[in-house]
Amino acid sequence: MTEKILEPITTESLKQVFVSKFEELILSGKISIGETLPSERELAARLKVSRPVVHEGLIELSLRGLVSIRPRSGTIVNDFKREGAIPLLLSLLNYHGTLDPKIQQDILEMRLLFENEMVRLSTRNRHSKHLQELEDIIREEENTDTSRYEEVAGLDYRFHQTIAAASGNFIYSLLLNSFREIYLHLSTLFFTDPQVCPVVFDTHKKITEAIRRQNEQEAVRLMTLLLNHGAEHLERAIRKNNQKNKM
Repeated sequence: MTEKILEPITTESLKQVFVSKFEELILSGKISIGETLPSERELAARLKVSRPVVHEGLIELSLRGLVSIRPRSGTIVNDFKREGAIPLLLSLLNYHGTLDPKIQQDILEMRLLFENEMVRLSTRNRHSKHLQELEDIIREEENTDTSRYEEVAGLDYRFHQTIAAASGNFIYSLLLNSFREIYLHLSTLFFTDPQVCPVVFDTHKKITEAIRRQNEQEAVRLMTLLLNHGAEHLERAIRKNNQKNKM
């Protein structure tokens, strides 16, 4: 009992606080697109933090596409809808408490494009080690405590990650890994719905068998079903989580 309720105590680092503050200022429009931020020295003095905190925070904002750091020109606020990177999705989720339905649909369309091709290639290029890894994940899923949502989300991510490796296309692995943080965050929400685990785990078995038999058509059909099922139930889970947070 105590193992489940006694979670590690963590405190946000100053860098995380800095990043969160500027995310809110930029996403809310309080700092305008194209505006030049004060120098690192000035920001450190105003916010009463060290320059390394400011420097590392600005780099993190740059990685999310919120700012551009230009030598001798300073740090410029980007139009994040044009310049934003994948990690920005998590920033938007943290800021709004949810993802816009259009963004959710965009994510599904993107995943249908590259994960269907990914699983199709895996039926052609998989090796015995990939099949063994998929079977190991399935065994772990059969024995996992489905109330441990983060662990289940991690297993699900590993399943898709293994298919990416089996595809033989290194870029698919890079694409999937670029989504890792937002993927795990949303999947953890998704698996709070008790109805989804049996469907997901069963479909994982069927996809693995299709890959084993090198049945491209069946593998793609099953992946499409899995992703559409995920999108439908994730939307419900997000709505439920939002209602809970408003109470």
